[in-house]
Amino acid sequence: MIGNELSFAENDRIVPGAEWDELVPEDAGWSTSHLASLTQDLADGRSTSLMIIDAGRIVFQWGDVACKSSVASVRKSLINILYGIFIAEGRINPNDTLADLEIDDVTRLTAMEKTATVLDLLKARSGVYLPSIYDTDKGRPPRGSHQPGTHWFYNNWDFNVLGTILERQTGHTVFEAFASRVAVPLSMQDFMKEDGHFHHGPESRHPVYKVRMSTRDLARVGLLYLRGGRWGETQVVPEKWVQESTQPHSEIGEGKGYGYLWVTAAANAPGDSISTDCAHVLRQRIRRAVHHRLARARSRRRA
Repeated sequence: MIGNELSFAENDRIVPGAEWDELVPEDAGWSTSHLASLTQDLADGRSTSLMIIDAGRIVFQWGDVACKSSVASVRKSLINILYGIFIAEGRINPNDTLADLEIDDVTRLTAMEKTATVLDLLKARSGVYLPSIYDTDKGRPPRGSHQPGTHWFYNNWDFNVLGTILERQTGHTVFEAFASRVAVPLSMQDFMKEDGHFHHGPESRHPVYKVRMSTRDLARVGLLYLRGGRWGETQVVPEKWVQESTQPHSEIGEGKGYGYLWVTAAANAPGDSISTDCAHVLRQRIRRAVHHRLARARSRRRA
């Protein structure tokens, strides 16, 4: 047993309500000295806030966890949640093609490009290499160089079109759907549909969907996926979808892979360009605190 002596199964059902509950770090087996060092490292870095959640409760938080910031490319993992829900409900067919869905653009799609499926877009394998809002032209392959489904490219055209498809098939914008189907069941404290907006441009018919969220609301998303899409007694997102989404369907280099709008990474992958000196130090601090907590837990179980 750990923390408040609940079993692991009982701990796995604990989720925050209107507010997050907190645990005394030492009572849950965490090293207060390592967490204190983490606080110093965060203060010297470029982070705005951080939370560590243990069994659905806060053991550490730093900064303004209620402050809403643009989550940039995390928007793609957020729309993944909605696709998991709507595909399970039969409102979106992952095997529908762009032709089936009557998707086109300022530059008209070719017959081959129109054979790309919703699943190809989720994998960033559409084979459609056209200008997009927030263009990802760096390294973009020549148009027509790869058939749909055969080549991974981090393509904002794919991601933006997924927003268009969701709205057409469900009658709700990404922001409306996220507010009702995710924020409400997860009892998010800060997110409102007004925290999202579309950015349009002349390059494409398909706008970027921009999202602002707080750290404490994003922590609920992380907990949801760590729990296999389950929130307390409710299966918000199918567990199979969570598993498939977070498995690498493409190897993208430096120890990383790409699932369905999720980047996957091997632990301590060599050559990982995302790892900076500051990030490495923070990971070391968190890892030491985690190891201390696990060692305490093992000791209690043996006792």
